[in-house]
Amino acid sequence: MDFKDHFSGVARGYGEARPTYPSALARWLGDLAPARGLALECGCGSGQLTRTLAHAFARVVATDASAKQVAAAPTIANVEWRAAPAEASGLPDGSADLVVAAQAAHWFDLPRFYAEARRVGAPGAALALIAYGRFFVAPEIDAAVAAYYDGALGAFWPPERVHPETGYRDLPFPFARIAAPAFSLAAEWDLARTLGYFDTWSATVALKRAKGDDAPKPFYDAISRAWGDPSAVRAFAWPVTVLAARLG
Repeated sequence: MDFKDHFSGVARGYGEARPTYPSALARWLGDLAPARGLALECGCGSGQLTRTLAHAFARVVATDASAKQVAAAPTIANVEWRAAPAEASGLPDGSADLVVAAQAAHWFDLPRFYAEARRVGAPGAALALIAYGRFFVAPEIDAAVAAYYDGALGAFWPPERVHPETGYRDLPFPFARIAAPAFSLAAEWDLARTLGYFDTWSATVALKRAKGDDAPKPFYDAISRAWGDPSAVRAFAWPVTVLAARLG
């Protein structure tokens, strides 16, 4: 089936540049599930959440519609990577203790995905949709990044991007929601790693496609000036949203 493919072209950089999820989140998902046998992760990308899920579940099946993203994923003993859409995992009925998607559900055909989650979910299985929005570093850097994010990139963000920005507030979720603890992503990056992260944004990819590979340079230069010493390592934080429920 067709899918909105914003990331295949940056699959290798995506795997290297994106932040990973805290182990506390994977442990909480394991506790939420009726058992820790099988987790199905949909829209796995190159495995940012998968790495931590693998420590909380005996087995993980991680799917993504982009074969290039899956090809860039790491080898993990108890993870099976599949190039498959979120709406058609190929798992047997009633086999998954957890169905989860991280920074991905806003790209799905949600009615079909929810039907698939209900189909593969074991009795009492958990469903979790996870998202994060903008990061925080330091006021002067945040301001320079915002000028790029909202200015040059404003017209290039896909409309679905509004959902992680608003914490999935308006994302359809027809389930009785279970409250989740507060989680956040954290990273310590230098300037080069940070600019590499910006290169994986779907809007940056679209900007370069429309205006050339050098189009982000004036904005990257402004961010670099705000950063100062490019070797300086700075602490990042991304607030995380979790929509969680039981499937039955």
